[in-house]
Amino acid sequence: MEIKVTHLDQVKFAVQTRNHQVICDQPVENGGEDAGMTPPELLLASLGTCAAFYAVQYLKTRKLGGDGVEVSVTAEKVKPPARLTNFVIKVSASVHLSPEHVEGLNRAVHACLVHNTLLHTPQIAIELDVPEPVAN
Repeated sequence: MEIKVTHLDQVKFAVQTRNHQVICDQPVENGGEDAGMTPPELLLASLGTCAAFYAVQYLKTRKLGGDGVEVSVTAEKVKPPARLTNFVIKVSASVHLSPEHVEGLNRAVHACLVHNTLLHTPQIAIELDVPEPVAN
């Protein structure tokens, strides 16, 4: 998987992958135009849409529905260092489920790729690609 981030102006960025683009920006009070979600909001969106995908897949494969699934994700911002913690994923389904299917839905949401990535600290390498200084 790969995404590419391009600076557009001020604190606005275009995020591209495959044939898709998302705008990331800051609220006006942070110097932006509020033209898109902030990076932490994109993280919550990624977690929420992943949980929703796994929930819908569980319900559909068991012919229990799948329409009407809604997910909300909250987190607290703390520091130092600045980070998000205390994530809460709330999955709402519009269908009545037996206790066995409630447990199955819970297991399915726990299998979410983004959820599991956050639970197991990933290795993150930062590589800087900057021009060499010009000799005088």
